[in-house]
Amino acid sequence: MERLALFTATLCYLFGFAHTLFALGAGKFRPGRFNLAAVALGAVAQGWWLSMRGAAEHSCPIANLPEILIFLSWSIALLYLVVGPAYRLSLMGAFTAPLLLILQIAALLLPDERRPACFRANPWVETHAALSLIAYGAFGLACIAGLMFLVQEGQLKSRRPAEIFHHLPPISALADAIRRLAGIGFLLLTLSFVAGFLAHLGVAGGKFWASLLIWLLYGAILAGAWSGRLAGRRFASAVAATFLLALILLPLIQQLSTKH
Repeated sequence: MERLALFTATLCYLFGFAHTLFALGAGKFRPGRFNLAAVALGAVAQGWWLSMRGAAEHSCPIANLPEILIFLSWSIALLYLVVGPAYRLSLMGAFTAPLLLILQIAALLLPDERRPACFRANPWVETHAALSLIAYGAFGLACIAGLMFLVQEGQLKSRRPAEIFHHLPPISALADAIRRLAGIGFLLLTLSFVAGFLAHLGVAGGKFWASLLIWLLYGAILAGAWSGRLAGRRFASAVAATFLLALILLPLIQQLSTKH
């Protein structure tokens, strides 16, 4: 049943991505509700998988890299479902589905080493890890909004904007969404550090410094945005690039966390 839930989520995201590619190729792209429904169904399937895995392990299912990737993908999907309608970013589903699909495929291909059912983790450790991944989810959605911002800016400068231009949200709304999502992620990541302190986790080693690097980078980006020194294209690019760096460091952080 667990495998069925994973394949169902993957197919939902695949259909959302394929629908976007087909519509763009036909020159008849519309935001519509297909992507929203695909992401929603994929999130439900992932939630089903997480509940089954959590019940089997009697703990939050974030013990190995496949579980972490699925939890991260699920967090991004849930945040999209909440934030997308609020900012009228229905087109964000077209940008979100490919990222979710990549994370899902990676989780399916990686070896899944399960913990024994008798395993019990420190609740504060699990809170620390879960908050970190939800923060990464907010950063991921901020990255998507940043990519949309860059596309919108490029279309505004183009003499012949593509069909997609007419369905993109206002560039000011995208800038506001990037700031808010990055701010939410930064707050959640800060709370995860607090939970780690309450769990008496060590503050030395590669895991801590890698996590601290991401926290400092987003803090610097937000400080630059709030002071007006970092705006527009540079702000969107910085948010997107930092999330890509966070994804690169995520396997390292997980490996160091496992050893710890």
